[in-house]
Amino acid sequence: MKLKVLIPTEVLIDREVTKVIAEAENGHFCLLPHHIDFATALAPGILSYTVETEEEIFVAVDEGILVKCDREVLVSTRNAIEGNNLETLQQTVAQQFQILDEKEKLTRSVLAKFEASMMRHFKELGHG
Repeated sequence: MKLKVLIPTEVLIDREVTKVIAEAENGHFCLLPHHIDFATALAPGILSYTVETEEEIFVAVDEGILVKCDREVLVSTRNAIEGNNLETLQQTVAQQFQILDEKEKLTRSVLAKFEASMMRHFKELGHG
């Protein structure tokens, strides 16, 4: 089956594979070429795939979407890093992707405070 991993700036992976293992919010799953069509939201973690030579390759992925349709598996994610060292990739997930999530939460918090402040100012202008 064909695996494509898409990140915002490029197609990171585009190759024939025999198996894909990934992690959704409710746990790990395995996809083989003749499995039924499938779609899920991916959790930050390690995606692995096996090629014809039985070599297993690992990819650290951020949150994203995985869709299996017929013999094609498409993964769209904000960030992904391919590598052979599983321990290093697990550290990447723990550090980089979770740090991004924390920055995102902080940004949302600041924006919410800004919006509340703007609403108060508009309300004051309306009553003045």
